[in-house]
Amino acid sequence: MAYDKDAVRNILATAKEQGRTALTAPEGKLVCDAYGIAVPGEGLATSPAEAVELAGRIGFPVVMKIVSPDILHKTEAGGVLVGLDDARKVEQGYQTILDNAKRYNAKAKIVGVQVQKMIGGGQEVIIGAVTDPSFGKLVAFGLGGVLVEVLKDITFRMAPASEQDALGMLDGIAAAQVLKGVRGAEPVDRAALASMIQRVSQLVTDFPEIAELDLNPVFASPGGAIAADVRIVLDHAPQPQRYRPTQQQIVAQMNRIMRPDTVAVIGASAEDGKIGNSVMKNLINGGYQGKIYPIHPKAEEIMGMTAYKSVLDVPGEIDVAVFAIPAKLVAQALEEVGKKGIPGAVLIPSGFAETGNVEGQEEIVAIARKYDIRLMGPNIYGFYYTPKNLCATFCTPYDVKGKAALSSQSGGIGMAIIGFSRSAKMGVSAIVGLGNKSDIDEDDLLTFFEQDDETEIIAQHCEDLKDGRAFAEAARRVSKVKPVVVLKAGRTSLGARAASSHTGALAGDDRIYEDVFKQCGVIRARSLRDLLEFARGIPKLPTPKGENVVIITGAGGSGVLLSDACVDNGLSLMTMPEDLDAAFRKFIPPFGAAGNPVDITGGEPPTTYRNTIKLGLEDPRIHAIILGYWHTIITPPMVFAKLVVEVKEEMAAKGIEKPIVASLAGDVQVEEAAEYLYQHGVPAYAYSTEIPVAVLGAKYKWARGAGKI
Repeated sequence: MAYDKDAVRNILATAKEQGRTALTAPEGKLVCDAYGIAVPGEGLATSPAEAVELAGRIGFPVVMKIVSPDILHKTEAGGVLVGLDDARKVEQGYQTILDNAKRYNAKAKIVGVQVQKMIGGGQEVIIGAVTDPSFGKLVAFGLGGVLVEVLKDITFRMAPASEQDALGMLDGIAAAQVLKGVRGAEPVDRAALASMIQRVSQLVTDFPEIAELDLNPVFASPGGAIAADVRIVLDHAPQPQRYRPTQQQIVAQMNRIMRPDTVAVIGASAEDGKIGNSVMKNLINGGYQGKIYPIHPKAEEIMGMTAYKSVLDVPGEIDVAVFAIPAKLVAQALEEVGKKGIPGAVLIPSGFAETGNVEGQEEIVAIARKYDIRLMGPNIYGFYYTPKNLCATFCTPYDVKGKAALSSQSGGIGMAIIGFSRSAKMGVSAIVGLGNKSDIDEDDLLTFFEQDDETEIIAQHCEDLKDGRAFAEAARRVSKVKPVVVLKAGRTSLGARAASSHTGALAGDDRIYEDVFKQCGVIRARSLRDLLEFARGIPKLPTPKGENVVIITGAGGSGVLLSDACVDNGLSLMTMPEDLDAAFRKFIPPFGAAGNPVDITGGEPPTTYRNTIKLGLEDPRIHAIILGYWHTIITPPMVFAKLVVEVKEEMAAKGIEKPIVASLAGDVQVEEAAEYLYQHGVPAYAYSTEIPVAVLGAKYKWARGAGKI
C-alpha cells in the first residue's frame, strides 16, 4: 500500500501551528486521500453561490456540513443538512447552516460549508482509532449510524492491524452475519472493509499525534466501502517514552534472578516471626543448593551461616538480593546492591505506591535505572522457582515440581494460587508475586518463561498492564509455542476520559482487553478458578488435530449440559456420519441414543464404556472426546476411571493420542475416580459439567491461536 505521508505531515503541521486539536472536514478528506481511504467527492464553499456551483459539479443530491475548528460535533450544532436535491435548497441551506452554527457557538470561527456528494445504500459501519494509555494505538470496527452508541457492537485491535486482524474484526462483532448478507441481501465487500481498517491503523501508527479518528458512517456495499464523514482529533504532546529493555537483556537478567546460584537476604534474621527469618528458613528448608548470604548490620552469624553487614562485604558475585527490611531502609540498601553489581532485587516490603508513597517508589526505580538493577515488587510475597528448589518468599516452601508457571499482582490471589496448587498437587515451575510492578511485570515473566525449558504453560493474574503493548508483543510471540492464560481483574470504563469521538466514547477497558488478548492468542480466564484449572489441565491434554468433538455419556441429562458447555466454549460437536453412527449403535442398547452425544444409558457394564471410548479414539474423524459418567453399581466410579486409563494407554501405545476430559456425576466415590483420572492425564471433575469442557475449550483456543489446527 502506497501512502502520501508528506501530505499528511503538512496538514498536521498547519493544525499544530494554528494551535488546533482537530482537523476540519476538508483536511480530513485530504488525509484520507493520502492513505487511499475512499471518501465522496466534495468541496469547500465560502458563499451560497460557491455552494450551488459545487453541488452542480458534484451532482445532486448533496450533503452540506459546517466547517469550523470550534465545532467538532456538527450534528448537535445543526450544522448538517442532507438530501439537498436542487440549487435553491443548497442556496438556502448554506445560510441555515451558518445561522445554526452562530446560535450554537457565537465565537466559533467559520471556515465555510462542506458540500459533499450524498451516498447511501449498503450497511452503515464505523471504522475508527483511539489512543489507549496502556496499549497505545487501537483501531476499531463496528456497526455505524445512529445505533452505534446504543448497541455498542464494536471490536478493537492494536495498530497496525494485519489483514488477518482486519478480517477477524469483521467477524468479531455480534452483527457479523449482517455483513455476510441476510434476508436475501448481498454480502458487503469484505476485502474493501478490511483494507480500510488496515489503512486507518497504518495512518495512526505513522502519525502518533492523531489521538482519535472516526469514519462514521462508512457505507459498505457489495461494490466497496466509502466513508461519508471523517473526524480527526489531535494531541501534539509527545508520547512519554517507556523503559523497555531488549529481549536479550530481559533474558540475561531474569535468568540470574529466577535461577540464581547465589542469594543475599537483606534483613535476614534469627528471630522467629520476622520476615527475614521466614525467608532464610524457606531457602534452607526448601532445599536450595546455592550460596545464601545473610545481610544484617549487627549479627555475625544467622542459622549457621556467616552474616555480613552489607552486600558490599560479601566476597564474589551475587545473582539476586531478597529485601526483608522496612520500606524506609530500601533505598540505601539498593544503592549498595547497585554498587555490588547485583542484577536483581526482590522487594518484599510494603509501604510504597500502594500506600500513597509514590515518591519513595520513584526513588528506588531511579536507583535501579542508575545501576541497571531489575526490581521485582515492591509489596510482594516473593517467588518460587522449583527446578532450583528456590523458595525466595516468606510463605511456606513449595515442593510439587511441574511445568506450570503462575504469577499474581495481588498477594491474596498469590496465596490462593499457592494453596490450590498444593491441594490439587499441581506441579509448578514457578509462582511469582509482582505487587506494585515498579519494574518487572508480566511481559518480563513471559520473556523468561518462553525460553525456560522447565515451563510449558504460563498463567497470570493482573489488575492492570503497565505497558499493555509490550505485554501484547511478548504474548503474541510466546503463545505460538506455550499457552498463555490471563485473569484480568477489574471491569472499568474509559468513559471518564473526555472522549471527543464515537470510537473514544465506546472504548471500554474490558472490551479492549478482550480483543487484544484475542489478537495475541491469549486464553482469557473469567475467574480465579478458571485460571487455576486451565493452568492445571491444559498441559495434560495433547494438542487436538481437528475440530470434531464427540460426547460419550451414561446420563442423558449430563449429555445436554455438556452440549451446552461446548457451545459456551466455542467447541464444535461433530455431525455424526452414518457409518460411525452405526458403529456406535453396535455397542449401546436399543433404547440408548447414538448421534452426538452418544448416550449409552446408565445401566451399561464397563465393556460398553470401553468399546465406545475405544471406537472414539480409533476413528480419525473424531478429534476430542468428552466423557459424561453416571455413578452406577454395574460400573462403579473407580472401575470406570481405570478402564478409561487402560483404553487411553492402549491407544497411546499405538500412537493414537487425543484430548479426553471427563465429568463425573455420583456420590462421593466419584471424587477419588476423578483424581485418579487426572493423575493419568485425563482432566476429570466430580459434580461439574462446565469445568472439564472449559478446560478442553481453553486447549482449543490455544491450538487455534498457535496455528496448530
